[in-house]
Amino acid sequence: MATITTPSNRLFSAAAGAHSGHRLPLLTPSLRLPLRPRRRRISVSAHAASLGAKPTVLVAEKLGEAGLELLKDFANVDCSYNLTQEELCTKISLCDALIVRSGTKVTREVFESSAGRLRVVGRAGVGIDNVDLSAATEHGCIVVNAPTANTVAAAEHGIALLAAMARNIAQADASLKAGKWLRSKYVGVSLVGKTLVVLGFGKVGSEVARRAKGLGMHVIAHDPYAAADRARAIGVELVTFDEAIATADFISLHMPLTPSTAKLLNDETFAKMKKGVRIVNVARGGVIDEEALLRALDSGIVAQAALDVFTEEPPSADSKLVLHENITVTPHLGASTAEAQEGVAVEIAEAVVGALKGELAATAVNAPMVPAEVLSELAPFVILAEKLGRLVVQLVAGGSGVKSVKVTYASARAPDDLDTRLLRAMITKGLIEPISSAFVNLVNADFIAKQRGVQITEERILLDGSPESPLDFIQVRIANVESKFASGISETGEISVEGRIKDGIPHLTKVGTFQVDVSMEGSLILCRQVDQPGMIGTVGNILGEQNINVSFMSVGRIAPRKQAVMAIGVDEEPSKESLKKIGEIPAIEEFVFLKL
Repeated sequence: MATITTPSNRLFSAAAGAHSGHRLPLLTPSLRLPLRPRRRRISVSAHAASLGAKPTVLVAEKLGEAGLELLKDFANVDCSYNLTQEELCTKISLCDALIVRSGTKVTREVFESSAGRLRVVGRAGVGIDNVDLSAATEHGCIVVNAPTANTVAAAEHGIALLAAMARNIAQADASLKAGKWLRSKYVGVSLVGKTLVVLGFGKVGSEVARRAKGLGMHVIAHDPYAAADRARAIGVELVTFDEAIATADFISLHMPLTPSTAKLLNDETFAKMKKGVRIVNVARGGVIDEEALLRALDSGIVAQAALDVFTEEPPSADSKLVLHENITVTPHLGASTAEAQEGVAVEIAEAVVGALKGELAATAVNAPMVPAEVLSELAPFVILAEKLGRLVVQLVAGGSGVKSVKVTYASARAPDDLDTRLLRAMITKGLIEPISSAFVNLVNADFIAKQRGVQITEERILLDGSPESPLDFIQVRIANVESKFASGISETGEISVEGRIKDGIPHLTKVGTFQVDVSMEGSLILCRQVDQPGMIGTVGNILGEQNINVSFMSVGRIAPRKQAVMAIGVDEEPSKESLKKIGEIPAIEEFVFLKL
């Protein structure tokens, strides 16, 4: 009699899908990737999925009405503003997603208090320094932002401050309203022909550069991550940081606040600038050492500054910086246009809903950036990767610890033309979720694997031929374990499975040393048998009697009348009685039932 092996009774939701690697800007048709177009829709959060209910989204700061309406069409929305940290931590365990602006601190304590339910944090804006990304990653929570909707508004505000500062608009306005007429005091400087340095040449920085070029300014930029060809297309030269600050007449700041940019402008850097330089900051207050700026203003190194952001917001009423006569200030208005506020609300709402649906997202800030075209091309292989991981781990005998996994990608493409990070994450998801309570996605896959002592190595086989398809096959092998299905052992002594994409559908094409061809949908029965007539019909009749629908059947054999492996795809889980009958067929030597 064959050994009957069934999966664990405990099933773990692929709510995983809720975040299986998401990245998504606005949900344009080109980026709406149906990860499972035929049978399975990736679920929302595990909690919501288990209840069959809508997910709950906590909106902790004011959001435009258009964004709220989008959220309400999909989720239960709780708008609770001005929460204390204690109140937020209390509420968060009831929420699947959280949307904040810059005022709410999403700390490690918040993620820990969520007890695993929180799956998405949406930052309505660009900067994410108020979110603990490390904690989010460790808890498998994807963090998305809204990087495009307020780009133009921020750039326009930067240019407005630049011009207002150069012509003393704020000071002259206040003077005139005080009954004074001081034309000679408020003589300004022209922008034409002056050198503007843009520090941080991202979306906002490049838009500021475009507008400054239109004002007749000479624009140079420093950004260690900016592409030179993109800068050249705008007519901007990328230079070193020291060269930039030494030649600037005006400096406009557009970088995030990170450990490397904190107090980037300080006593040392101010000393390297031309005397009389003028500075605009619509980025983050912390990138300037405010006490050093005061000293530079008083010494004349910095002639003027225009600030929209501050280290502490709001700044104190007696702030020497705010009250300085050569400072123009606004209360963090960079994104404050009616159009930008609605745009940000819509963009973050779409990103959060998309992430909860399990769609791949291009604005996730704590996951590898995977370009939209790569996501589209790899979409069918994403499912294949997870299925292979899920299948191979079920072949491991109980008590065998999975520690060493090797993944092989066969492709006609050059190694640097195939991004496998998403595939590796999905294989990790498939390997770990069926045998643990962990929730795995693109965000935390590497962390979870390391935490569990699973070493995943990747190798590539370069094939001859056309590189039209990104991959020919994916092979997953687990070393140093026992197998509950001996035929799954390869010639090298590892449990080995291999799969391909055929007509857009994942197929299992090899188990151990046996070639098979079966669609990886529903569940799978693998049988090792003596190759003889009538075997397919015998097994098929047993399943048919139990009204079990067979979707695919494939036989791979060593030689006629020798040993063979039969792979049977079934839409439903067979009863124990049906499995027992299959095991009692004399010609069947072993079999295993696997849930995919």
